[in-house]
Amino acid sequence: MHRYRFLLFRPLQLLPVLLGISIITFAMVRAIPGDPARILLGVRSTPAALARIRAQFGLDEPLWVQYGYFLRNLLQGELGKSIVYRVDTLKLINSRLEPTLWLVLGSMLLAVALTVPLASVAARQRGRAADQLIRLFTTAGLGFPAFWLGIMMIIIFSVVLGWFPVSGYGSDFADQLHHMVLPCLTVALALSAVLTRNLRASLLMEMSSDYVVAARARGQRENRIFWRHVLPNSLVPTLNLLAVNIGWLIGSTVVIESVFAIPGLGQLLVKAIFSRDYMVVQGVVMVFALATVAVNLLADVLTVALDPRVKL
Repeated sequence: MHRYRFLLFRPLQLLPVLLGISIITFAMVRAIPGDPARILLGVRSTPAALARIRAQFGLDEPLWVQYGYFLRNLLQGELGKSIVYRVDTLKLINSRLEPTLWLVLGSMLLAVALTVPLASVAARQRGRAADQLIRLFTTAGLGFPAFWLGIMMIIIFSVVLGWFPVSGYGSDFADQLHHMVLPCLTVALALSAVLTRNLRASLLMEMSSDYVVAARARGQRENRIFWRHVLPNSLVPTLNLLAVNIGWLIGSTVVIESVFAIPGLGQLLVKAIFSRDYMVVQGVVMVFALATVAVNLLADVLTVALDPRVKL
């Protein structure tokens, strides 16, 4: 009964978070210097033309009225009309969603694929050369900025070796997969550095637990103990850490998409900020916020499912 109540009320607890994000986003977008109407029409625009554009998009209304329009559109599943592109913001976001989705999912899968073997080797070879090398990798991964790592990837694997395209998204599925390898790897290396350190610490703690000592005393094989008991029990903290870093992962798409010229939501957000396209900025940020909240909710549900000891 408690688990069903958790699944019912947990999403409701996240609604105030989304409301707070909408208020902060609206206020910060309006705080950006510059007039969208003047940027759209140019420096030679007439006062009458500027007034017409402001009235068309509700920019001449008081801020609380503008926020009311924004909140009403959100509740109706709409995000307004783009000032620059002159199309529905939701349609514009949908047209740019696929590359960003590929980047986030691909980076997350690559990060997990790197984290589990690296952390397992480091924990089981504690203090040896393999452990020292992996710890050096994680330290370096934490220190390198994402944009610098992306540029180095382009120079080494695209310009020098010619293995991958320099930029773009590709035309068909195979071409898109080829284009997304370097961007996903760039994000995954930074994310896996954090996850590997966390999982290694969790594995070492579990390997010294009483039930592991008891299993060894009963003569169970070390590999069986590790893969059947130690690793599954150690994944719960790392899963929570991954959920916490989803916000960083989604936010990093803004930088990575600009470095690799990927036509996704991150690049759309950067262009919208420079052009003061309020509707697009608000819409993209809310999509990012909703995705982050949804992933954290999923992580909470998986944590409860994987570990019965977790109190709801």
